[in-house]
Amino acid sequence: MSVGFVIRLVVLALLVAFLVMPEAFAFVFQPLARPNQPVIYNQGNLLDLTLNHLAIVAAAMVVATLVAVGLAILVTRPFGAEFLPLSRSLANIGQTFPPVAVLALAVPILGFGTAPTLVALFLYGLLPIFENTLTGLTTLPPAVTEAARGMGMTGRQRLMRVELPLALPVILAGIRLSTVIALATATIGSTVAARTLGEVIIAGLLSNNTAFVAQGGLIVGVLAVLIYDGLSAVEQMLMRRTGQAGRRG
Repeated sequence: MSVGFVIRLVVLALLVAFLVMPEAFAFVFQPLARPNQPVIYNQGNLLDLTLNHLAIVAAAMVVATLVAVGLAILVTRPFGAEFLPLSRSLANIGQTFPPVAVLALAVPILGFGTAPTLVALFLYGLLPIFENTLTGLTTLPPAVTEAARGMGMTGRQRLMRVELPLALPVILAGIRLSTVIALATATIGSTVAARTLGEVIIAGLLSNNTAFVAQGGLIVGVLAVLIYDGLSAVEQMLMRRTGQAGRRG
């Protein structure tokens, strides 16, 4: 067991302990609060907000992954190659419009709450996943794909048994990037009444309570690092299983 792994476990344990018993950590944030100000966020449950924040991000990333991977598969097939420029333009929509602008456009249609935030995160997460999937599917070793054809595999069999498994580490790298971006971006969802950790940060800014701001930012930051490291570990494991670690490392 590596030192880095142990450190991550300790950080995760501390995060869980803080979310379950935040008052036990009041001494850490006390210097950041002004006299007579509450030290620990008291306008909601930190654990509930964190779980809701993660659920929104997870839902958006699942849909973004399905759409982005589907588009990449389509344009790498002979019958769909002509749709590559259109698919790339669609994937770029989220990067063209900042999330705040997407929220502003979505609220009149979807109303306040979680829905506009999901739309913003979905659009913002498309491009990294699409481009990585495209790269993974178009840079496969020719010898491998030719061997699959020589074995008599159909196009669907080659996709499911050869192409996607080999491209999976690269696809996962795109998902990792989109997820980390979404974790931070989801905080702005609280401006349209979505229940995210942005509530904590906004409450701190409105009341000039730096302790609240630090708590919201710290939870989001720790989650981003832990999820990034976790997905990186899975990516490395997949690369070893498919024999790509040496070639790409």
